Amino acid sequence: MPSNPSRLNALQLKTLTLLQVIARQPIYATLEAETGAQVIKMLPDPHGDHFHIGPRVVMTKDATGLRNPAVYKALGRKGLVEDRPGGAFALTTAGQSYDTGLASTILHGSDH
Repeated sequence: MPSNPSRLNALQLKTLTLLQVIARQPIYATLEAETGAQVIKMLPDPHGDHFHIGPRVVMTKDATGLRNPAVYKALGRKGLVEDRPGGAFALTTAGQSYDTGLASTILHGSDH
């Protein structure tokens, strides 16, 4: 596991991992050229016990932080996300490059 220099808890690490993948999907995010941040305008909707992010499948049990304002506040205090107008938020360059070490654990290949 990476060193976790921001001392994120398990929920914050899982959420950041998912935000990193979401930020790379043009349907959910756009690049803010001036800052390099990825502005996330919407989140994927679950169906049943999972949801899709591009070709990956995520179990909803691993995504409970995606709709938890306290997680975003904590990530914001660490400089990993920032609020944007209209209810959007941005994954900063620090957030994009933070090695959570969880991608292979919570992101699964799509079977449909």
